[in-house]
This record gives sequence, structure tokens and C-alpha cells, in this order.
Amino acid sequence: MNELACLVQQTADRLAGRHVGAVVAGLAGDHVEIRGAGRTGPGGGIPGPHTLFDIGSVTKVFTSLVLARLALDGAVRLDEPLAEVLTGASGGRAVVPARGPQPITLRHLATHTSGLPRLPRGMLAQSLLSPNKPDPYAGCTTERVLDGLARTRLRTTPGRGFRYSNLGAGLLGLALAQRSGVGYEELVAREVCAPLGLVDTCVRSDEEQSARLAHGHTPGGRPVPHWSFGAVPGMGGLRSTAADLVVFLRAQLAAGREPEAPLSAAIALTRETRHRVNPFAWTHLGWLGHRLHTQQGGHLQIWHNGGTGGFRSFVAFDPEKRVGAVVLANTRRSVDPAGTALLRGLQNGFAATG
Repeated sequence: MNELACLVQQTADRLAGRHVGAVVAGLAGDHVEIRGAGRTGPGGGIPGPHTLFDIGSVTKVFTSLVLARLALDGAVRLDEPLAEVLTGASGGRAVVPARGPQPITLRHLATHTSGLPRLPRGMLAQSLLSPNKPDPYAGCTTERVLDGLARTRLRTTPGRGFRYSNLGAGLLGLALAQRSGVGYEELVAREVCAPLGLVDTCVRSDEEQSARLAHGHTPGGRPVPHWSFGAVPGMGGLRSTAADLVVFLRAQLAAGREPEAPLSAAIALTRETRHRVNPFAWTHLGWLGHRLHTQQGGHLQIWHNGGTGGFRSFVAFDPEKRVGAVVLANTRRSVDPAGTALLRGLQNGFAATG
């Protein structure tokens, strides 16, 4: 087993000791390794490259890439006000809250600078992990979300500061789908999956995919149902596989180096947009970024994580060193430390095992 394969397998094995199952992928230049450990669920086998997992908020980077694609095509503008794109229940413009003269724009939604709260009105943060409410977004119909939006108070002036918002990303996906005249899943398939050749990134699994779908679990290992995300899947409703996410990361690493690569221009646009959070961290369209200075040098990490009632995910890459990491697990326990350690090991030439 080569050094990359050993590092990836070690990460998967350690995760399987704390989770029901996990799949880990490591990319280094042209080399890729994908390894699984544990099990997909009760009576299931070892998860692998083509096992589907809920990827939670990693969905947001797909939503923002759709935004970049539509902006380049002229279908929307990054600085177009949300109120001009989002359609209300009566067919007219939706009522969007304001604070100061600057309206909420699509760029604000993708960079978490809209001032919107984390969750739709009427949802409490603790409900996301409540054992008595396994699918907290099930009631998020378009009508309910927009009615709550009209009664929402912004926490900050749009464009002023970073405030992570699931609601903002969900509204972005809803608005882009309405402008395009198709559903969110069809829009992602058209704008991202088809150009990149992603075959298993979806909101709803078909019969064949459902046979490869991992079962989600609580930290204690109790099975829990999948979340639906209602009318706002753009915040976290996608499922995917390690194989698809490796292709997605390859496209991210190729952007800027290979101008003719699929979606290169749109990917470049997502990273050209930057909002500084603090001296060491920033947001792109969809992605989060930071640079950590270590004894080995300044490590760049562009990343996003995700989580639903029974799953956790972590996707990260360093375009300077052309390395990337994917971690998917079917337990509601963070995989961020393992994913970060894997990426560090790749950045250091496999010197670290995390």
C-alpha cells in the first residue's frame, strides 16, 4: 500500500472507531485514494466510493457554484437584490427585510453577509438535534419560509459582517430555482453535475441509489431518518458520494491552472469573491477559507463541513499545493478534526497522520 493510501486508510479506520461508518478520500496532484471502514448501517457492509451520504451544508458550495454559473450566463447578477429575484406566494416580489440603504443581494447570501439569522423564523437551534423532532425542516414550505422572512429582523446591515446563515443559503437556492424556472435539484444537475459528470449528487435518490444510501445515526449509534429540507434544499439537502466529491475537488484544483477545464470560469468567480472575516479567515461564494501559519509554512485551507441528523461531512483543498480531502460519516459526530489532519498530512507531503 502506498503512502497516500496508508494515510487515507488510517484516517478511515480511526473514524470507524468513533462512528458507525466512514469513507475518506485524499487527493495529491494526480493521485487519488478512497477508503472506507465500518458499516453503512444495520446489516450493511463497508461503505465505499459509491456509497451515498447526506452531505449537509457542503450543499452550499454547490448552490454558490450555480450562482456563479448563472451570473456568467447573465441570468442573474451577483449584486442583484434578493427581492428582485425571489417570488412571493402571490406571484409578486417576496417581502425581504432591510436594515439601512443596502438591500440583501445574492452575493450577500452566498458569503453569509446578509444579516439574516441562522435559521428560518420559528425554528430554534436546539430543534436541529432534538430526538423528538427527527426532521426539523419538514415543515419548511415555500409559503412558510417566505412568511417568516417577511417578519424577520436583520441582525446586521447587509454586507457589513459575517453571520453564518442556513436561511440565507436556502433562500439563495430557492431564488435561483425560481429565476431559472426549474426545481433546485434539476438546476444543480444542469449547471454542475452534468458538466462535471457527477452521477450520484442529488436531493432524492432513485431506487438504485437508495440501495447504496448509508443510514444516519446519533452519536450513540441509534438510527435516525434523513432530513428533507422542504422548499430550501440549497442550504443542506444534497446527497453525494466520495467518488463524486473527488471529481468536484479535481475541478476546484484545476480552476486557474486549466482554463478549458469544465466550470473553470465559474469556479474562478466563486473564489474571486472574498469577504474578510478576521485577519486569518474569509469567505468566498459558498466556501470558507483560512491560512494557518505553522512550522511547515502557511497552510491554505478552502473548506466546508456539513451535518444533518445522522451524518457529518468535510470537504477541503489547498489549490497552491494541489491537495484535497473528503470525509463522509454516517454518525452525528464531527469529522472536522480528522479531515483537517488529513489535509495537513497531504500538505506536509504525508509527514503527518493526524
